[in-house]
Amino acid sequence: MNVTKKRTYSHYTRDAAALLGKSIQLARKARRLTTSDFAARVGISRVTLQKIEKGDLKCEVGIVFEAAALAGVPLFHVDPSRGKFATNLEGVNDKLALLPKSIRKSKQEIDDDF
Repeated sequence: MNVTKKRTYSHYTRDAAALLGKSIQLARKARRLTTSDFAARVGISRVTLQKIEKGDLKCEVGIVFEAAALAGVPLFHVDPSRGKFATNLEGVNDKLALLPKSIRKSKQEIDDDF
C-alpha cells in the first residue's frame, strides 16, 4: 500500500509562490488578457493558470517561469549593462568551480572544547 506523504513548505516559500502568482495575475490583467487567452499563450489549461495565480506549489516550476516570462514579470534582478542571464550564470558557475565537487560528512568528530 502506497502512503502519500504530505509535503510541507515554509512560510517564506508559500509567500514567494503567492507573490509570484499574484504578480503574474496583475501583469495579465494589465495587458487585458483573459485567463483563457493567456493560458493558451502559455500552452496550459485555464485551470492550471488559475492554480499558478493562486500560488499553488504543485505547479511545475518551468510552467510558472514561462507564465511569468510571457506576462513580463521579472524573476531575477539582472544588470542590463551585463546582458541577460548568461553573464550572471557565468558568475555563479565560476564560484561553483572554486568549491569542492562533492560534499562528504566528516569521518572524525571535531573536538571544539578548549
